[in-house]
Amino acid sequence: MSTAPAPEPREPKSALIFDDPLDQQSSDDTDRGWGERPGAAGDSAADLKRFLDEKPPHHL
Repeated sequence: MSTAPAPEPREPKSALIFDDPLDQQSSDDTDRGWGERPGAAGDSAADLKRFLDEKPPHHL
């Protein structure tokens, strides 16, 4: 007879949370990520690069 392998520890099951999701702040409630580019404050070369990157193809 062979011995049964030792049981591996199971991960705990995630708990159900019954809080109101509208009471929590979402990433849309902040000003982060709304068009700002980090480190490009007042740099005309960065402004030109952004303009050229975001220009629609029919405006080339």
